[in-house]
Amino acid sequence: MPAPVVDAPSAHAAGVQRLLESYQSLPVTAPVRLAKPTSNLFRTRARSRAPGLDTSGLTGVITIDAEARTADVAGMCTYEDLVAATLRHGLAPLVVPQLKTITLGGAVTGLGIESTSFRNGLPHESVREMDILTGSGEVLTASPREHADLFRAFPNSYGTLGYAVRLLIDLEPVEPFVALRQVRFHSLDDLVAAMRGIIETGRFEGDSVDYLDGVVFSAAESYLCLGRKTGAPGPVSDYTGQRIYYRSIRHDNGVTDDRLTIHDYLWRWDTDWFWCSEAFGAQDPRLRRFWPRRYRRSSFYGKLMNLEQRFHIGDRIEKLRGRPPRERVVQDIEVPIERCAEFLGWFLDTVPITPIWLCPLRVQADDGWPLYPIPPHRDYVNVGFWSTVPVGSTEGATNRLIERRVRELDGHKSLYSDAYYSREEFDELYGGDRYREVKTRYDPDSRLLDLYAKAVQRR
Repeated sequence: MPAPVVDAPSAHAAGVQRLLESYQSLPVTAPVRLAKPTSNLFRTRARSRAPGLDTSGLTGVITIDAEARTADVAGMCTYEDLVAATLRHGLAPLVVPQLKTITLGGAVTGLGIESTSFRNGLPHESVREMDILTGSGEVLTASPREHADLFRAFPNSYGTLGYAVRLLIDLEPVEPFVALRQVRFHSLDDLVAAMRGIIETGRFEGDSVDYLDGVVFSAAESYLCLGRKTGAPGPVSDYTGQRIYYRSIRHDNGVTDDRLTIHDYLWRWDTDWFWCSEAFGAQDPRLRRFWPRRYRRSSFYGKLMNLEQRFHIGDRIEKLRGRPPRERVVQDIEVPIERCAEFLGWFLDTVPITPIWLCPLRVQADDGWPLYPIPPHRDYVNVGFWSTVPVGSTEGATNRLIERRVRELDGHKSLYSDAYYSREEFDELYGGDRYREVKTRYDPDSRLLDLYAKAVQRR
């Protein structure tokens, strides 16, 4: 007997109804949160026993219009599922964050970035409209024309202004393969100069560049990873097995070449959670051979990390070795591209963490985004570093040091991880006055957590 045909729009409508019913069933004084099986946030959070809103019907792609190059997508749909649907049409979201279980709604209410951001900006910049469940229990359609204040303040609000139920986004054509060039630099200034040239021209040494990111191993060894769309058939590399992507880019020559399918390119960082799988032994070839392939993915490593944090396994091991506990430094920051080499030099001299990920971006919207006020049409570089360091004399000593340095360089820090700002600093950096205006209008009873409380105070 054939399986019943699923009507995605009707299924989504039913899911929204269940979401609203679960909201209405909460006591009027109860805080509102989503019931989510996974999270890509790295802030320490109190474990809640309160029931979350039912999101079970909000995890799929509703429709794809291949001719218009748009997708109508439920807010809790993961990029893994979204990409699987769009690639069948030779299309992809304009920006695909690096980890498979990041949801579209999460990337928009938070911040996502990837190697197309130098030409496409951030994920929320490709959103045409979205349905948002507000703190007052209404589902409102927000766009540049309707509830525009909510639409513009939603990015970087991290669910404190509402939850995206549906998003209509733009897509772009892709080719079946990505041709890669891994270019080595012996100077950070030279690397940044090359990056600036690519952003301005879209080319490097005569070749077009469609995808751009980089990795710094030391001041004398850094790389730009340049991708070009191609339909030409040929052999491709596989970094989902024994081979590890970030290790493949290192070489002594000036340039090396590689090829991946577009699917494997988009998820090239997920198999080893960039390079963080090493902390669990997953890069040891003896262990990797027996590590099930289905567990070589960021979501599984994230579960292991959550267990480690819950039971303080790492600190217990350090104590047995006679060493102090360690401070988590898991951060992404953005600095103006003209200050990038300066920040990298300071970081390499100050913080014992390598490798470092680089991803240039240029905000596309003329009027910017008030809760993450990077000036539009100005080049920035996202710098990502994810590890631990020995604890300092005060809580979060290294994180606080980084926050100060980033601010001195006219940069910004993402809020998915630990933050230590004062209320005054936070309001100045993240649009506090504008945020409160929108919060008062769409969550008048404060059913949703305040952004400062969520990003800074809940540790």
